[in-house]
Amino acid sequence: MDYEFNSQKELFVRVRPALRSKCSELQRLGFSEIKEFDIWNYLIIKKWRSAQGLMLSDIVSDIMNLSGNDISKYLEQKEIDDKRRQTLSSDLDVI
Repeated sequence: MDYEFNSQKELFVRVRPALRSKCSELQRLGFSEIKEFDIWNYLIIKKWRSAQGLMLSDIVSDIMNLSGNDISKYLEQKEIDDKRRQTLSSDLDVI
């Protein structure tokens, strides 16, 4: 059975049970800072960036096989990048 989704939001809602399950698993493993949206954003930005024609089963598989360490590294880098942007923005305000 093929599924087609009209929006990223619609797809997110469809795979949310897998995201919740993965989030619970990661929290049990000590990754308490990781939330459902972190998993989703990581996959969209890092894994599926240039993917074409992903099947629902592939998406769920990617969610369930994701490493907590990979997401943690992504979140750490994102935090560093956000701080750089804030610093640059405030430095430019001075000029």
